[in-house]
Amino acid sequence: MENNSFKPYIPSEKITAEFTVISVVTGILLAVVFGAANAYLGLRVGMTVSASIPAAVIAMGITRILLKRNSILESNMVQTIGSAGESVAAGAIFTMPALFLWAKEGVISAPSILTITLITVCGALLGVLFMIPLRNSIIVQEHGTLPYPEAQACAEVLLSGETKGAGTKAVFSGMGIGAFVKFLTDGLGLVSGVVETSISSLKTAFSMEIYPAVIGVGFICGKKISAMMFAGGVLAWFVFIPMIVSFGGDSVLFPASLSISELYEKGGAGAIWSNYVRYIGAGALAAAGIISLLKSIPIIVRTFASAMAGLKKSSGMESTERTAQDLSLKFVLVGIVVVVLAIWLLPPIPAGILSAVLVVVFGFFFSTVSSKMVGLVGSSNNPVSGMAIATLIFASIILKSTGHTGAAGYTSAISIGAIICIVACLAGDMSQDLKTGYLLGATPKKQQIGELIGSVISAISIGGVLFLLNKAWGFGSPELAAPQATLMKLVTEGVMNGNLPWAFVFLGVFSAIVVEILGLPSLAVAIGIYLPLELSSAIMLGGLVRWFVDRKNESAASESSDGVLFCSGLIAGEGIVGIILAILAVAGVSTSIGFSTGSVGGLVVAIVLVAAIMKISLGKKEK
Repeated sequence: MENNSFKPYIPSEKITAEFTVISVVTGILLAVVFGAANAYLGLRVGMTVSASIPAAVIAMGITRILLKRNSILESNMVQTIGSAGESVAAGAIFTMPALFLWAKEGVISAPSILTITLITVCGALLGVLFMIPLRNSIIVQEHGTLPYPEAQACAEVLLSGETKGAGTKAVFSGMGIGAFVKFLTDGLGLVSGVVETSISSLKTAFSMEIYPAVIGVGFICGKKISAMMFAGGVLAWFVFIPMIVSFGGDSVLFPASLSISELYEKGGAGAIWSNYVRYIGAGALAAAGIISLLKSIPIIVRTFASAMAGLKKSSGMESTERTAQDLSLKFVLVGIVVVVLAIWLLPPIPAGILSAVLVVVFGFFFSTVSSKMVGLVGSSNNPVSGMAIATLIFASIILKSTGHTGAAGYTSAISIGAIICIVACLAGDMSQDLKTGYLLGATPKKQQIGELIGSVISAISIGGVLFLLNKAWGFGSPELAAPQATLMKLVTEGVMNGNLPWAFVFLGVFSAIVVEILGLPSLAVAIGIYLPLELSSAIMLGGLVRWFVDRKNESAASESSDGVLFCSGLIAGEGIVGIILAILAVAGVSTSIGFSTGSVGGLVVAIVLVAAIMKISLGKKEK
């Protein structure tokens, strides 16, 4: 379809409710909720899920069903503001917990909430501002080229609400069940959250979580990605750990201070994983992230060049048409200059003029790349981790070469990486929201204002969420492994001073290369190696349920199907209760009843969850 013949659902000449008090307030609430829930999820399993489609469903349910309002553009505004929270959370939790981990080790002083908030807000503002001048070239001029699959799904969900409240029941049911199970396990302590058994003959163990969010992630990812993650877990726990225990014997290998046999005797397979295998996983993750970026270089070069050509072509072109109005370029440039000056001059932000320059260079490049990558493969497949790793490596090298080493170099590198990661995540999400608005006939200028509001509010709230979760359980703990942030910490340390167990790191690097040679997605396998087996096995369970459901009902394969929306609700519900329990833990309030049904109860809950997902997914047959 040519962009000059495209007609949106709401014509440009028609004026309807869009940027209203109700849409803004509702969107802000969703942004905070999805931001907090995804922060919790990402710190646990190292990945987040796109909030755009669930936000669209909830937006439609609230505005049309509960409030009886009939403007699709108002519902779209709620979705636009609400989905910003997930993107800000992803960028923040993938990087900034590294600062807390260094503080825990005594390398740096603990970061203040003001520092975390300012870094996050700067990244959020730049992510939106960098994307605004690219809208015409990427969204409009390439309308027939970039499919934006998830944006189309959001538009379909909102359009379906014109006649019925599709999917709303599934999302809210999932939220309720996810919240209930989380409170049952971690709140009351009535059910064990992990089912585990030791396999002494193989010198390892098998475990599986029964938390709804993790099983829901597996369902959303599907069988293929879930299987790749589980394969990584099997490689780590049934190949690497038994080999290390069997052949290590009385050897004492860095970074442990005890012999391998003593470690295994005192801590079991988990001690071997935490001391050695996680470095293998870190090496695999770093290699897989870089490989995904290298594989994308041809398309990155083409998309960046075409975006710049489109930007040049559309520069200076002002439009009075409602559906073609953007925030002014003057506003954008002034905003970027103010943010850059803040990064350079504000004392709470551990960065100088060099860091500010690097942020502008990497930020604009990766915002362009991220926007177009989302247009091709969707936000769920956007290689943001690879972009963050590449940024950290180059930034660390530049900082080290200019004398910025030690604690100051660490904090500057992570600050740059955090801002760039948030920029890339938010630019991709915003391009998706603008595409949905383009299809529906929204006003770009109003959407951009909404994105600014949603991203800034989310950025402010994420700082509090990070401090709350760290105080309740601590990053790097079994409850909050913070795998991506730990990886960013290791990458920074490796470049700055080389103080890493390189033999294990390169074992992971070449494992990822072997997986790529076999034609498999190395990033998913690497995540499986890095995460505890209890997570990847639970994700695999969700993937198997998705495979079964898809075979029984082809319509269930849609990203806006009831099953996917129900699992999105599971994730949101568990995340919300996780935040509430963290608040209670910090306040010293215990909700445990002092009685547990143990693994038996956990198995029963897992069976009930699987049955509920299948019931929701197969409840409607395609007509």
